[in-house]
Order: sequence, then structure tokens, then C-alpha cells
Amino acid sequence: MAGSGSSMLYSFLLFTVILSLQEMYRGKLASSELFTILGGFISSLLFLVLLTFIGNFQETCGMRTGWGAVILAEAVALVAASTVHRVCITTCFLFSVALLYEVNKISAMVLARSESKTKRL
Repeated sequence: MAGSGSSMLYSFLLFTVILSLQEMYRGKLASSELFTILGGFISSLLFLVLLTFIGNFQETCGMRTGWGAVILAEAVALVAASTVHRVCITTCFLFSVALLYEVNKISAMVLARSESKTKRL
């Protein structure tokens, strides 16, 4: 598993690359219904990597990550989606909710596993 600092750097670089590519191809992403849905999914990936960046930044600073990080990351992703197409905003929100649910589920599973290892020792 990567440390907080390297994970923060990688997620920032991924955010920059994804956002740049999305803006470069926004005409193509707005050209059809399927590409518009793809644009919303790409924006939800922006949400995921930005949430990772904010969470790692707060962990590095010794702060606790809460719902504020989720709301900030979602707001930035929705603004990025709005530059492509109006429908991308809706699909980005729906995909982001699904991704947040899955990340929460994986986080709970990893936390339970680490707690069971701690209790055995």
C-alpha cells in the first residue's frame, strides 16, 4: 500500500491528466448520448481521485476527513462535468454516489479485517 504522501501525489497527477483529457475531448463527449454518459462517468472518476487527494492531504496534516471532503470533491467534479454537457452533471452525480458507496463498503471491509488482526495479537 502506498503512503499518504505518494498516494496524494499520484491522485493529484491523475486528477490533472483526467481533467485535461476531458477538456480536450469535451466536444466529442457532448456529441452523442452514449458519450455524454461517458463524460459523466469520467467526471465521477475526477470525484474519486480528488476525494483521495483531499483525504490523504488531511491525513498528512493530522486532520480527520469528514463529509466536507466529499462535498468539496463532488462540487469540483460537477463543475467539471458542467463544462462538457448538462446531462453530464446528472450522470456524474449518480456515478459518484455509486462510487462513494463502493469505496465506503471496501473501507469498512478493510477496517474490519485490520481490527480482527489487532484483536488476535
